[in-house]
Amino acid sequence: MGTRVSYPVEVKMKAIEMRLAGVPVKEVMETLQIRNRTQLKTWMKWYKNGEVKRLEQPVGKQ
Repeated sequence: MGTRVSYPVEVKMKAIEMRLAGVPVKEVMETLQIRNRTQLKTWMKWYKNGEVKRLEQPVGKQ
């Protein structure tokens, strides 16, 4: 199992903004140094469900 990476809220919001603007997932991951595609999908789901507060919580506390 890999080590957990904690991304700042700014990076998470930038990733969400890029996806909403139509930037491909692979490009977002490369630009922002995000390791896991599933993580990006999770952030998008939280954003769309109005659970933005979860983006501010530390790893494992959601």
